[in-house]
Amino acid sequence: MKRSLYISLLAALAAGLYPLLFYVSNNYTLVNSWGHLTYFVSIFIVAPALIFSLLKLISSISNFDKVEKFVLPFLNLFVFLFFIKTGLYAGLQIWMVAGITVVALGYAFFFYTYFFKVVVFQLLLAVVASFYLIPAIIDQFQYSKEWMEQPDAITTIKFKKKPNVYLLQPDGYVNFSELKKGFYNLKDNELEHFLQQENFTLYPNFRSNYASTLTSNSSLFAMKHHYYLATNKFTEMLDARNIIVSDNPVLTIFKNNGYTTNFLAERPYLLINKPKMGYDSSNYVNRDLGYITTGLKEKKDVIGPLKVFIENKTEKPAFHFVEIFEPGHISVDESNTKGIEKEREIWISKLEETNRKLIDAVAFIKENDPQGIIIILADHGGFVGLNYMHEAYEKTQNRDVLYSIFGANLAIYWPEKTFETAYDIKSSVNLFRILFSALSEDPSLLENLQDDGSYLPILKGARKGIYQVLDNAGNIVFKKQ
Repeated sequence: MKRSLYISLLAALAAGLYPLLFYVSNNYTLVNSWGHLTYFVSIFIVAPALIFSLLKLISSISNFDKVEKFVLPFLNLFVFLFFIKTGLYAGLQIWMVAGITVVALGYAFFFYTYFFKVVVFQLLLAVVASFYLIPAIIDQFQYSKEWMEQPDAITTIKFKKKPNVYLLQPDGYVNFSELKKGFYNLKDNELEHFLQQENFTLYPNFRSNYASTLTSNSSLFAMKHHYYLATNKFTEMLDARNIIVSDNPVLTIFKNNGYTTNFLAERPYLLINKPKMGYDSSNYVNRDLGYITTGLKEKKDVIGPLKVFIENKTEKPAFHFVEIFEPGHISVDESNTKGIEKEREIWISKLEETNRKLIDAVAFIKENDPQGIIIILADHGGFVGLNYMHEAYEKTQNRDVLYSIFGANLAIYWPEKTFETAYDIKSSVNLFRILFSALSEDPSLLENLQDDGSYLPILKGARKGIYQVLDNAGNIVFKKQ
């Protein structure tokens, strides 16, 4: 009986361990929380162990002894393949589950004698997967927030003026100057005309310092360069979500000055590793999110809740961070691209919807809060002109490609001309430092601006590493960081 139990537990461990390590090692920045660890161990290891042991016990009863030899082989392969499927494709795909069931049944009835060899193979795969996960864990333990330390006492400043501040962030919205040329070639834009009529200051050559939502926003809210923390990925970065959502100098400064903070996002992409919520209010809470999700399928309205918040404003000033996931960027991987021209068409169609949302939000804010500062800031460009987003990993000195990646939209409504010192903004990393200099009327904060360079991890065409591809003045360079 004991031997049968041990075999059941070993089969369960083999079925769940490799899928667990595979998923975590490939999605570490999405799942690096204690809650995720508890959940994954429970689902991938503990639950199969209980199910395998129970069904093995039931099958050993005399009435079921004819099928006993098939039970563990079937369960082992079914659970193993099901977990692999879950790691690759979040959600329940019925046709895939049916296929896995057929394969597992065929294996159990015709190849059950290979059961122990399959278990050993699965355990060997787990050993191999652990070598990919261990470096990520080491990076986590070695991670330091020293890069976020400010060169002055900016976190202790006191504002002389406290208007409400609205940060509206459309994803992948290239700046208006780039929109008229290069790969975009759109001569007319409804949003640009509207903002000009509403006395916004436009920043036609503004650009992001980094190439993705996480890397750009973590630098934005830290007001410092991180240079991707020396990793060779620009779509994900260790601790980026915690920096953006939980704790950063920008939130600290607003709160120290008596502001309430409000985070509204169309999709919970910034929350999928369940970071502690550092904002006073949000339209998403951690319990709303699953443990295996990309955070890109769910979608909520953000303009409506923003209007409600404004209508019910309190005596305290407020900082609103509103994230709009459009127009976005082109397809991420080569396997999903529809080609340069089709990707451009899709991006433009999303641009039109984004314009409507922003116009609606701006019109409402100005009508109800005419003294509020409204910042429309894209996180990066749309990557139009490339076949797919990850093509950016390859070295290029094509001006249109680089500005399609980094040319980000910035337009600000300054309600008072006394904010003129804040007009010279070149890149994301310095936006809040310049804003805080204006609000505190402290020009000394401008003595510690970061460089306005733009950076990319390069994997092809040059030695792997992080490179500055646009310098402080926006000129094309290629300097290893």
